[in-house]
Amino acid sequence: MQISKRHLSIVALAAFTAIAGCSKKDAAAPAASGAAASSGDAVEVALGTVGPISGGIAHIGKDVENAVRFAVDEFNATNPVIGGKKVRIKLMAEDDAGEPKQATAVAQKFCDSKVVGVVGHLQSGTSIPASKIYHDCGIPMITASATNPDLTKNGYNNVFRIIANDNQLGVGVVEQAAKMGVKTAVIIDDRTALGQGLASVFKETAAKNNIQILDAQFTNDKATDFQAILTAIKGKNPDAIFYGGLDSQAGPMLRQMDQLGMKNVKMFGGDAICTPKLPTLAGNAPTVTNAFCATGGAELTKMAGGQEWKGKYDAKYGKDAYQIYGVYGYDAARTLLQAMKEADSTDPAKYLPKLQAIKFPAIVGDISFTDKGELQKPVITLYTFKDGQRVELAAK
Repeated sequence: MQISKRHLSIVALAAFTAIAGCSKKDAAAPAASGAAASSGDAVEVALGTVGPISGGIAHIGKDVENAVRFAVDEFNATNPVIGGKKVRIKLMAEDDAGEPKQATAVAQKFCDSKVVGVVGHLQSGTSIPASKIYHDCGIPMITASATNPDLTKNGYNNVFRIIANDNQLGVGVVEQAAKMGVKTAVIIDDRTALGQGLASVFKETAAKNNIQILDAQFTNDKATDFQAILTAIKGKNPDAIFYGGLDSQAGPMLRQMDQLGMKNVKMFGGDAICTPKLPTLAGNAPTVTNAFCATGGAELTKMAGGQEWKGKYDAKYGKDAYQIYGVYGYDAARTLLQAMKEADSTDPAKYLPKLQAIKFPAIVGDISFTDKGELQKPVITLYTFKDGQRVELAAK
């Protein structure tokens, strides 16, 4: 097909990048106020969410993405007006594959795209490096799941967490082990920020509860064969294993514990092993009933409005879609949107002070933050597994 010269036109596109300076601890103002673009008769505003949508824990990452999208859809359905203009939130969902390098690349992409806020990342090992990038370009981030205390230790005023951290989870797990008569244990971690953070808390809290740590081992968050580690542990005859890592490793580990005859050894872990999928990942081995874990927050069915929300979520995404953090992702997104409404602005520099001071009655509980970005009143819940189901032990 030929085009005559009189029909040929050349369109020149120009782009510029504005770099906003910032202090060491205060988030920089974004280059474009509100990161808004016109979309019909509404101003389109980009909100980001990111987590592992591929890999061994994609089921957990997708749960959060679904829930954030759910919150955004509900918000858009109200035909919101902010700053005197109709607003439509456009969700940008990205996959960091649980890899720190990919997480920072996504964070930079969000900065370049001028999103006004981020729900993410899922894991501590991705959230911590990404947080600096969000801080430097002035984007508030709320994680629904990353629990390593180091996330909020940099003093960034744009970083928030709406779930209990590892200090609270690890202490609760070890105290539960002590109540159950555990006297000796081995610690295993997966070398991630999550796993190492939990292992440190396990070790410190075990000493305070008269639990002797016989050994410390490590694996990685992609491993599936634990025969060598477990054989070495079996020779030490511990009462329990404290595992800092993910369900994608804890499941196979429990199955192999059964194969090695370690049927009386208990496993204790944090929120990342505390998923409904753990029994399936363990091949429904009998040893899964020896698994005990803690999550940040109350049991979903006991949250005010939790059962109603879960019914709507199941209807939208399927009854097997919900894992563990979905409702936290939903409320993280709603918290960002609520701060924008209170500030009457989608500009991060303008709504950030409202986010810092927010008092939001969410499904997961009343959300308000310390000056470090931690929840004012975190709650943890302890679980075990029976008949292929996760069942609650207690809430603290």
